[in-house]
Amino acid sequence: MTAPTQQPVIVMMGVSGSGKSTVARLLAERLGWDFAEGDAMHPAANVEKMAAGVPLDDADRWPWLRVVADWISSHTSSGQPGVITCSALKRSYRDLLRGPDVVFVHLVGAADVLGHRMESRPGHFMPASLLESQLATLEPLGDDERHLLVDSGHTPDQEVDEIVDALGLVPSVV
Repeated sequence: MTAPTQQPVIVMMGVSGSGKSTVARLLAERLGWDFAEGDAMHPAANVEKMAAGVPLDDADRWPWLRVVADWISSHTSSGQPGVITCSALKRSYRDLLRGPDVVFVHLVGAADVLGHRMESRPGHFMPASLLESQLATLEPLGDDERHLLVDSGHTPDQEVDEIVDALGLVPSVV
């Protein structure tokens, strides 16, 4: 009999408007896994900057990414699966976040669809005007990064089904 494989921490990644929060929350609920909203881990200064339409630079992002990485590490080191949202736009950011029990699920969508979604989100701090800078910053995932690409043009439930099936995810036993 083979030993059970540790279920991963899923980093739901992509640019703003791709559906990270919605799909990540649904996935975590379906599996009974911990969920964390990466945007909630941003310091107030980052949120204020983005709300003013100013893109974050690396100096803004690194302290936030370390908090996200700590959440991931606390889960993987204890063998606990989870789902966290994080744009993870650059390879260097993902290098900080990744590990043997981490999978990046990249929600990919057309710029016009993403822009429309962003414009129709009431009360969100990230304005649609920052989508172009996010798309310009986004670096493709490498073959050595454990990942899954998911078309964000489907319903959230369909996307969750695809993620569960493709990665062989197993609900937590309560």
